[in-house]
Amino acid sequence: MRIFDRSGQELIVNQRQNQLLKFLYSHFLGRCALKVLTLPFITHIGGCYMNSRFSKRKIQPFIQQNQIDMSQYEKQEYSCYNDFFTRKIKKEARPICMEHDLLIAPADSKLTYYPIHQDTYLTIKDTVYSLSDLLKNQSLAQEYDGGTCLIFRLTVDDYHRYCYIDDGTKEQDIYIPGIFHTVNPVANDYYPIYKQNSRSYSLLHTQHFGDVIYMEVGAMMVGKIVNHSKTSFQRGEEKGYFEFGGSTIVVLFKKDIVVIDEDIIKNSQNNDETRVLMGEKIGIKR
Repeated sequence: MRIFDRSGQELIVNQRQNQLLKFLYSHFLGRCALKVLTLPFITHIGGCYMNSRFSKRKIQPFIQQNQIDMSQYEKQEYSCYNDFFTRKIKKEARPICMEHDLLIAPADSKLTYYPIHQDTYLTIKDTVYSLSDLLKNQSLAQEYDGGTCLIFRLTVDDYHRYCYIDDGTKEQDIYIPGIFHTVNPVANDYYPIYKQNSRSYSLLHTQHFGDVIYMEVGAMMVGKIVNHSKTSFQRGEEKGYFEFGGSTIVVLFKKDIVVIDEDIIKNSQNNDETRVLMGEKIGIKR
């Protein structure tokens, strides 16, 4: 799977992580190790280390390896790796598109578009998912028959805070316990990660895009999904953040609500991802 920016340029991806993950998911010894690595307590231990002062030593090498422009961020000194990982970006570095008919990206991420087929099924990289399995709520899933699914995959080098896509109100968060596979596309070749991983979702009643399902999916070595406890929100307002690790946001729209930008659709049809930034336009209200 390749990654393209909005201008159509292919981005260079470090293949070392993909090679390691392919070993873990495709080799017998790797799959034995996975049975331990995907357990919640392993992720908890990793999170505890990332919250300790001993993890500070990892910050500077990570900045250099991923060529992160730290001038874009509010704080420059950090007490631990998770303090760095959840750093806040300056508002001017992520301007929010405020035109209400335009759909924005909730996070810096690699985006893929999937249509929701009849009978509320969607196919992600040749793996078939039912929305009822994803949501554990069949009646709610049926409301999104024929709709749109957007998957925003965050890698470790991304900004890990995410925002609301419109004004509105939200219902109580629903937490679905599970295990912690990586959300790298390599894993989806071997396991139905989106219905096995720990995840949380909320039903958003938005002003311009109807009832939207907004789901955060945990991943291997993600210490925690942190959502702010507010019942009303505004477009561009922070919804929450992920602690250490790559993770994913899944957003579901009902039928005939949005039209996704053509470059994103084209890339997705080619099994490629599109690099997007929080607050930028990715579609339009139908």
